[in-house]
Amino acid sequence: MTSKEETVANNFYTAFQQKKANGMIECYSHDLHFEDPAFGKLTYAQTSAMWTMLCESAKDLSIEYKILKVEDQYVETKWIAEYTFGKTGRFVHNEIIAQMKFQGGKIIEHIDTFDLYKWAKQAMGLQGWLIGSTPFFKKKLHQQTNSRLTKYMQKNNLE
Repeated sequence: MTSKEETVANNFYTAFQQKKANGMIECYSHDLHFEDPAFGKLTYAQTSAMWTMLCESAKDLSIEYKILKVEDQYVETKWIAEYTFGKTGRFVHNEIIAQMKFQGGKIIEHIDTFDLYKWAKQAMGLQGWLIGSTPFFKKKLHQQTNSRLTKYMQKNNLE
C-alpha cells in the first residue's frame, strides 16, 4: 500500500520529469525549508522560483528517480539529473539524495545532497577540478545561483 507521502513524492518527481514546476510546487507546504549544495537554504517562495527557473531553462534535462525509504512522515529518494550545464556546455550526470519531511500531506522540509566536487568537475571542467572542493567555490557558487534566482524573481514579480 502506498502512503500519502510516497504519492506526493511520486507526484513531485513526475512533474519534475515533465518540467512542470507548478506540479512540483503544489507538493510543498508554504512553510517549506529547502536546502541543497548549489543554492544553499531557500524559503518557499525562493524554492518555487528556483524550480520554475530551472524547468524553464532546462533544454535537455532528464530526471530519473527511485524512492528508497518511506517512514512515518519521511521519504528518502535518489534522483539523477542529466543535462548540459549552460555556462560551459558540459554534460552533467548528478546523483542526488533527497530527504523530505511531510506535514499535512505536503513537503515541509526538502534537503538535497550531492557531491559538489564531483558536480563541479563535470560542470566546470579544469576549474571545477582545481577549486571545486574549496569553501571559496561553494561560497561563490551560492552567490551566483542566488543572484540569478533573485534577478529571476524580480523579473517575474515572484517576491
